[in-house]
Amino acid sequence: MNDKIKFEVEFVIHASPQLLYQYISTPSGLSEWFADNVNSRGEMFSFIWDGSEEEAKLLKRKSDEFVKFTWLAEEDDSFFEMRIIVDEITKDVSLFITDFAEEGEEDEAKMLWQNQVSSLKQVLGSA
Repeated sequence: MNDKIKFEVEFVIHASPQLLYQYISTPSGLSEWFADNVNSRGEMFSFIWDGSEEEAKLLKRKSDEFVKFTWLAEEDDSFFEMRIIVDEITKDVSLFITDFAEEGEEDEAKMLWQNQVSSLKQVLGSA
């Protein structure tokens, strides 16, 4: 098993933290931009893309602040977290993403997040 490389990306989102949280924490919200379909049973989430399904467990969440998931298929300590950051002075809202990628695939993983968050911005009318 290769050690994965942790990376972080930040996106400015023109939406309230409360609205943004609904899109990162609920199956219906995640289905709008992150995956083709998302189902949940308690802490277990099923993400479906083009007919393939990935299972993730919700590790932690704090209302209007962040969600943290781990992929069940991964046999390591990797996770992905979506954290809402509000600048105290400007009140700008950012979505701060922490994820892991195989060595050498960090740029590809960041690009995937850029594409996903671009979809999120369109759904929010924040593009």
